[in-house]
Amino acid sequence: MRHTMTLNPTLDRVTRRIEDRSADRRRLYEDRMQQQHRRGVHRAELSCGNLAHGFAACNAGDKNSLKLMNSTNIGIVSSYNDMLSAHQPLEHFPELIKNAARGMGSTAQFAGGVPAMCDGVTQGQPGMELSLFSRDVIAMSTAIAMSHNMFDGALYLGVCDKIVPGLFIGAARFGHLPAVFVPAGPMPSGLPNAEKSRIRQLYAEGKVGRDALLEAESDSYHSAGTCTFYGTANSNQLMLEMMGLHMPGTSFVNPGTPLRDAITRFSTEQVIRNSDQGGDYHPFYKQIDAHAIVNAMVGLLTSGGSTNHTLHLVAMAAAVGLTITWDDFAELSTVIPGLTRIYPNGQADVNHFHAAGGVSFLVRELLSAGLLHADVRTAFGTDMTAYTQEPFLEGDRLIWREGTQQSLDEDVLRPATRPFSPTGGLAVLDGNLGRGVIKVSAVKPEFRRVEAPVRIFDDQSQVKAAFENGELDRDIVVVVRFQGPRANGMPELHQLTPFLGVLQDRGHKVALVTDGRMSGASGKVPAAIHITPEAVDAGPIAYLRDGDTVLLDPDNGVLEALVDAETWAQREPATCDLDHYHQGMGRELFAGFRQLVGGAEEGAATFGGFDAADLPGGHT
Repeated sequence: MRHTMTLNPTLDRVTRRIEDRSADRRRLYEDRMQQQHRRGVHRAELSCGNLAHGFAACNAGDKNSLKLMNSTNIGIVSSYNDMLSAHQPLEHFPELIKNAARGMGSTAQFAGGVPAMCDGVTQGQPGMELSLFSRDVIAMSTAIAMSHNMFDGALYLGVCDKIVPGLFIGAARFGHLPAVFVPAGPMPSGLPNAEKSRIRQLYAEGKVGRDALLEAESDSYHSAGTCTFYGTANSNQLMLEMMGLHMPGTSFVNPGTPLRDAITRFSTEQVIRNSDQGGDYHPFYKQIDAHAIVNAMVGLLTSGGSTNHTLHLVAMAAAVGLTITWDDFAELSTVIPGLTRIYPNGQADVNHFHAAGGVSFLVRELLSAGLLHADVRTAFGTDMTAYTQEPFLEGDRLIWREGTQQSLDEDVLRPATRPFSPTGGLAVLDGNLGRGVIKVSAVKPEFRRVEAPVRIFDDQSQVKAAFENGELDRDIVVVVRFQGPRANGMPELHQLTPFLGVLQDRGHKVALVTDGRMSGASGKVPAAIHITPEAVDAGPIAYLRDGDTVLLDPDNGVLEALVDAETWAQREPATCDLDHYHQGMGRELFAGFRQLVGGAEEGAATFGGFDAADLPGGHT
């Protein structure tokens, strides 16, 4: 039964439109999940030889449990590695999980690991060109981990940029099983973000050396845990909680604390309770419907979250049989107020946000304003109204209490009646250069509209050289093309931010236009990104020439080349030798991905067939 709360009419209209648009493919997805469920407890499908292989390495007690088809066996899929600070704490989670499962008379097995690369390490490096594709590799790795027919539920351990979307897509294909996502939590606060940004810009201008830059970066990214700025990683965590895939209030609890360990144990117990054998069967596919996906979109918009999710959420929704578009984001953005100021949209980090009231306060405010679907059946076993609570320890016992009903710092977190802005932090751009998106939550209003001549580059390293040579010191629209998914895997171009920020600080009107991506932490300088069709497909961006005037006006959703039609019609699309993007650092192995990948608005997915109707955009 649907909750009777009065919804904002725009939220209701967009949700219904998604449901209507997706009716056939959603029905197909649900039918397939029901078919998988009807096959019964999976271990019962295995021969004695299969099962013996599946528990050969277990201790005697776990083997006895696994022989019983009425016990629950949980698969652990983890992105642990100790190079990536956000995922290093996951090293110790499997033992916690296994012991918690045994306490419930059940078992847990480490089903498999998935790759987890760090965009912070690969920014501006050749490895960044594998980053977006890693999402689909993670989804496939998740499928391999879960393919052994040994599991009755799953815990997915991951945090960062492409990792959570990949785990989600993989989980969706095993949607007949209950699932809980288990976060690791952010590192404690380090160097203030404003100071880090200041040192980066000074370095870009040559006013401080590399030793000062490295010291600032090390003081900012200083320990185990997720980076504390509000980029894609922390956007992931907030959205998962708004979909009910985390336990309430648990996204931003620091790692290595008794509370974090208690949450991990409880998550294990809860996924067992949600299993067929646990008596309250609650599979992933029944939880994640259009209401849950729209909640994630609302969370992204109200918090000024990562633009990367205009790709990832499209692909994630497609994996559960739902079609969402950039226009859905744009229409929701007209009514979703901006309630947070977290760097780069402000100076606070996620620890400050959590202390000010965090997700529980945000959920309460959105529910009270009719801007969130309350009726999502969450992995916690409740609807979303329970997500106004926060976890606490009473001795060794984990409990939940109502979170604060007032923001404890209105410079960071505001009530819906006094938002930072009346609309969300994202706009969709349309015009004769194609379609794209722009994050406006961190861009001051006076810098948003830019009309200026373009300077065209085919590689971000060329921008750095031109800046250092003084060639960009004017009103300018920097165009970096041949950076789309088919050209070179759509790398983030975050290393351009300090250079463009310096030009803006000098009083110039500055903007970026690209068919590539910017970091989830991008801001300050207006950036029209994910331009589609991309240049390698002879998209309009390939027809631009140096000196053309471009108008970027996010408040009106406009991206236009101000070139007369006759001149435009006489041009041929520019081309680019892309071979240097395709060799070295393992990029040769991804030639097939570059050929298969869909467009940015389709989620930039490479899958050649969940089945044809299940794909973003339906491409084959």
